[in-house]
Amino acid sequence: MDSIAAMTERLEDFEAASAGLTRMLMEYQFGIDELTTKISILQEEFAHLHESSPIEHVNARLKSPQSILAKVRRLGHTPSLETIREVCLDIAGVRVICSFVSDVYGVFDMIAGQSDVHVLRVKDYIATPKENGYRSLHALVELPVHLSDRVVPVVVELQLRTVAMDFWAALEHRIYYKYDEAVPDDLLSELYSAAVASAELDTRMESLHQRVHGNGAP
Repeated sequence: MDSIAAMTERLEDFEAASAGLTRMLMEYQFGIDELTTKISILQEEFAHLHESSPIEHVNARLKSPQSILAKVRRLGHTPSLETIREVCLDIAGVRVICSFVSDVYGVFDMIAGQSDVHVLRVKDYIATPKENGYRSLHALVELPVHLSDRVVPVVVELQLRTVAMDFWAALEHRIYYKYDEAVPDDLLSELYSAAVASAELDTRMESLHQRVHGNGAP
């Protein structure tokens, strides 16, 4: 009987933890919805009031429970809702693909300048690329999510990059997946060269755009 009682208690604890994680992920999904709504409004405004939009497209993703728990354990922590919120700052992610490098900074300023968006951290991998050539603007932003009984601050990882940066990052991801992280040195060298070429292309394309439309064009 004691073993049955213990199993029942463990099952109840598991169900409670599962329900708590589900609710937490729901809050992060709402955070994604809040941020993508803000970006959609900017897209609509530019579509109606300007010749073009600096935003090409937007992607969003929510980490799976399995990925979250694996990350917490990999970092040496015992999984709990409090620990997950503290160490997993990339549960919710939104990626904005822009036409030009100046658009990346311009769109970020538009988002960061909104009164209910709190910028926690910025990592500018465009000004200072990673050693492998990766370029992108990363930021952690906190937004209020209004629930029926309270307001919850939710952290969303925001990435902004150009089309060229996004194409390079997608290729790198596929290569690392193909080789299970053990990428041959010659491919790493080629990837870096491609990153340099991508940066040069961004510069040339923006220069052409400014010659045709002027510096003030979106």
